Amino acid sequence: MRRLLLVLSAIVFVDTTFYAVVAPLLPHYAKDLDLSKASAGVLLAAYPAGTLVGALPGGIFAVRFGPKRTVLAGLVLLGASSVGFAFASSALVLDLARFVQGVGGACSWAGGLAWLVGEAPAARRGELIGTALGAAVGGALLGPALGAAAAALGTRPVFGAVAAIAIGLGFAAAGCQGGQAGAEPGASLRHTLKTSRVRAGLWLVALPGLSFGVLDVLVPLRLDELGAGEAGVAATFLISAAVEGGMSPIVGRVADRRGALVPIRMGLLAATVIVLVVPIPQIAVLCALVMVTATAAFGAFWAPAMTLLSEAAERVGADQGLAFGLVNLAWALGMVGGAAGGGALAKATSDTLCYVLLAVLCGTTLAGLVRRRSRQIATSAR
Repeated sequence: MRRLLLVLSAIVFVDTTFYAVVAPLLPHYAKDLDLSKASAGVLLAAYPAGTLVGALPGGIFAVRFGPKRTVLAGLVLLGASSVGFAFASSALVLDLARFVQGVGGACSWAGGLAWLVGEAPAARRGELIGTALGAAVGGALLGPALGAAAAALGTRPVFGAVAAIAIGLGFAAAGCQGGQAGAEPGASLRHTLKTSRVRAGLWLVALPGLSFGVLDVLVPLRLDELGAGEAGVAATFLISAAVEGGMSPIVGRVADRRGALVPIRMGLLAATVIVLVVPIPQIAVLCALVMVTATAAFGAFWAPAMTLLSEAAERVGADQGLAFGLVNLAWALGMVGGAAGGGALAKATSDTLCYVLLAVLCGTTLAGLVRRRSRQIATSAR
């Protein structure tokens, strides 16, 4: 179990490192390729768009052929997309490479988390998911630094190294035990989606995806306007990722012991307030501090929401590969809407309107969860 957790954590670490590398490079690409806010949003959205396309096929592949083969397929696509990034000379090639990376990420995450949950004790599910997510966020820690290195040293050596690492991880994953396809197929997609708890879990994965999509586009450009530069943007995302990565295993343990909705409600309350503050600072340091705080609030969603969805799928007899394929789908829908839609909306109106809409969504979701809990308490008291 320990070796499997280590290998899968390394895989999601590399995947999110490559994902996070683009945000600090946005000012660089905006200058070299004349990207607008909307174009920068398209580049960021290409990864979740690939995840969106690959989410359900990746989950179904994991059900039919096993999580291990799904993870290996994801690593092949990751290596190919790294090569594309290394030699890209236009925005279109960058978009295509990032799209392929997103498809590979869908396979790696669906297969990897299904593999992990299939081998994990039920009482530690949230903790182990949180540990893997912590490793993934650790990759986001390295991503900004890698982006700065790519800007300074060139993309070919940096992204070529990512491709070589993907090959090495493929050999490591192939040597791990388990991860085979189940003997019998589980519940169908339609039957799984009929469960209200599954749908709630999907929304609670999509909402932080939507929010991070908006933040990842608007905050780097805002920091650059305030004079932070590429180094300042990289430092902001580095600290944000450190906070989120440290929180994930802790939040997962809280979800195991007190229920998944407890940390989610706390995160929603904090997020509702914080997103309204994001556009206010006129100093780069204060803007960066607010970004770090917002990341902590939205980061509290991930492990509990995935645990909630995994448990709900298990109750209806759905395969975990399908469950985490749905997780990928929900996250991708949120990120695509946040990155592409947020950039376009900000260009047409203002950044402030984007943040107000996020606050409304968070507050409405929190109110719905509170009402649901009140009804459950009232029902139990009868």
